[in-house]
Amino acid sequence: MSTPPQLNPVPEPVPQFDLTAQYAAIGAEIRTAIDRVLSSQQFVLGREGAALEREIATLCGVAHGVAVASGTDALMLALRACGVHAGDEVLLPTFTFVATGSAVSALGARPVFADIRPETYNLDPAELERRMTPRTRAIIVVHLYGLAADMDPILAFAKARQLPVIEDGAQTIGASYKGRRTGSFGDVACLSFYPTKNLGAYGDAGMVVSNSTEIAARIRTLRDHGQTEKYLSSEPGWNSRLDEIQAAILRVKLRHLSEWQHARRSNAATYSRLLQQIPGVMPPLEPECCEHVYHQYTIRTEQRDALQQHLAVRKIGSTVYYPHPLHLQPLYASLGHKRADFPHAERAAQEVLSLPMYPELRKDQIAWVVEAIGEFLKC
Repeated sequence: MSTPPQLNPVPEPVPQFDLTAQYAAIGAEIRTAIDRVLSSQQFVLGREGAALEREIATLCGVAHGVAVASGTDALMLALRACGVHAGDEVLLPTFTFVATGSAVSALGARPVFADIRPETYNLDPAELERRMTPRTRAIIVVHLYGLAADMDPILAFAKARQLPVIEDGAQTIGASYKGRRTGSFGDVACLSFYPTKNLGAYGDAGMVVSNSTEIAARIRTLRDHGQTEKYLSSEPGWNSRLDEIQAAILRVKLRHLSEWQHARRSNAATYSRLLQQIPGVMPPLEPECCEHVYHQYTIRTEQRDALQQHLAVRKIGSTVYYPHPLHLQPLYASLGHKRADFPHAERAAQEVLSLPMYPELRKDQIAWVVEAIGEFLKC
């Protein structure tokens, strides 16, 4: 490959994430909410958390929300509430953040990995039959990057075998599949409010949502040391209670989520339109049955690593989500997987690159990012 030509001087750095503009717009609301909590002297399991639970449940179209300390805790609590125990197996995609698998491992259960559909990066439903064993007790479906997985065949498979479905919706709050919001399909769904998520706290935070009164009640017990009432515990549990300050912050941000999602989709449309003119790069797919919320705007190219280095020189942020599928992580070396076991996931891990994406990203910044990509790939 020849040396890429010099671009015009960098107009300004373009970070992959930038929360400063968001805070500038809503800072007064945030400070008022925090002051309200401090004045109330309720810091754990108070009114803010209860209100947030109701509001998120309504957004997802389900009956119950249970606020917890993180998205990872949400996964562990959901698995326990669905009856997963040590020695059981749980089906999940290998192309995901490690927390999806480690939540299973933390309970002493065994993650059983499945490959993805290369065009969506989500679980391939055809893999479920191949990977299921008599010890399979649940399925975790990850909605990656902001795009819902193909739920109909997954739900049909699970129903026929009486397996609970746990949605990992850490990246897809507000996304939809065939007119229904993610989080409303499975027996239970797990959300993350990590700061860089579409709806993010200023620290770790998560939630479990479900239409099952029984599952929600169990998770309320498990998140609070297994207590059914104060100082009376019925089983081992966790300390996984969301604090009131984070709940209040999230309630402020929730009021703006719809406009932020609209801005993300507009920015994604601009990226996709401009990238059509550049050979050697594949923009993300949005199936007609889905509404993507673009937690990440993820392209793929065979020259990913060199392109990322080129963007870094231009002070353009980018990240690889994820460079190592779970079956190739050292954590799971004992499972005996080898390269080429899950070819679609492995190729994605070598080619995907997430570009700057946030509501306040300007169209001229997007044009600069695409110009930098084009200068590199066309050389």
